[in-house]
Amino acid sequence: MGSKKTDLAIVNRSFWPQSQVIGESLLQFAEQAAKKHSVCVITQADGDLSEKLAREGRGKGVQVRACKSYTTSASRLVKRMAEAIFFMLWTFISLVRANPANVYVSTNPPVVVPFIVALYCRLFNANYVYHLQDIHPEAANIVVPLNGVVFGLLKRIDNYTLRHAKAIITLSEEMKAYTQRRSGTPSVIYLLDNPSFEVVSAPMEERARDVVFCGNAGRLQRIPLLITAIREYLHKGGKLRFTFAGGGLYAPDIKALAEEYVQVDYLGIVPATEAVELVNQHRWALLPIDDEVTKYAFPSKSSGYVLSGSGILAVCGAKTSVARWVEELNVGVVCMADHEALVQCLFSLENRESESFAVEAEVRERLQIPYFAKRLLDLTLAEGMKG
Repeated sequence: MGSKKTDLAIVNRSFWPQSQVIGESLLQFAEQAAKKHSVCVITQADGDLSEKLAREGRGKGVQVRACKSYTTSASRLVKRMAEAIFFMLWTFISLVRANPANVYVSTNPPVVVPFIVALYCRLFNANYVYHLQDIHPEAANIVVPLNGVVFGLLKRIDNYTLRHAKAIITLSEEMKAYTQRRSGTPSVIYLLDNPSFEVVSAPMEERARDVVFCGNAGRLQRIPLLITAIREYLHKGGKLRFTFAGGGLYAPDIKALAEEYVQVDYLGIVPATEAVELVNQHRWALLPIDDEVTKYAFPSKSSGYVLSGSGILAVCGAKTSVARWVEELNVGVVCMADHEALVQCLFSLENRESESFAVEAEVRERLQIPYFAKRLLDLTLAEGMKG
């Protein structure tokens, strides 16, 4: 073990610049912490991350321990699982060498890396804060059903990590309640919204476009329902225009829809900064989500949608955390995940007058990256800091 303790280690497989939003958020967290503390970031990167940071004048005082990244979100599951185990080993070795007194770790990758952080902290008398951006293995099990024995084992492992954390951070009251119920953790649980880049919201009357969807078109986003409902809506003479941006499992189906109808545009994958501006050009933003997954996760695009000032069309159950969030903030409408209901909802949007969905300054502040980074700093180092 290293002879000199590091004050803080930040562990997350995604980091700046590959991961634009969360990567920038964690970099700002590290930079703020490094003003008064010794800080180490343990991550994966393409190329020399330290050189990239120096070239951009970023990461002053931050030590970087980055291993090479071999997979992407499009890689085969087996390969991604193998890399998660590799990163777990890299994390443990890096922790022993850096010898941090305090560790921040999130669910990227889930279960195994947070557990190895918990193991390090147990062996070497350190603190850790566990950021549950998704609850696993439950969230993963919805996408790819796991063997019952494996599922149970992963839950037991994660429960151990939850019970021994100095503090826990998650996204919604529903996720907080489930975490407490499943693990029996005595740790205090804080809520923190997903961060987004700041955007100057365009006045609604200046927006020339109608409805946008930005993000992953995957199994949990109800894309087949969207496609069939939009197709029927347009077939019946609907006037709205739709813009889709992003990749994912159903991206080819969205592209086919765009080739079929002139009122549908598919832009492919766009950078996060451009996606924020794209949403800002539309009156409405689609937020479809599988009801079951809202117990274990929360859509990352939600904060960017709110900051843009676009009205959110949430396609989900009325009792989900997403529906409650939209209604409590008064930032849009909720439509049940039903074909006929969605078609009728789209027609109703045609007849709505332009209206503002701007939120109060306090809400805008807590949805932006600087607030997120400062809150992580406060919770990680003020929450019983060691060293």
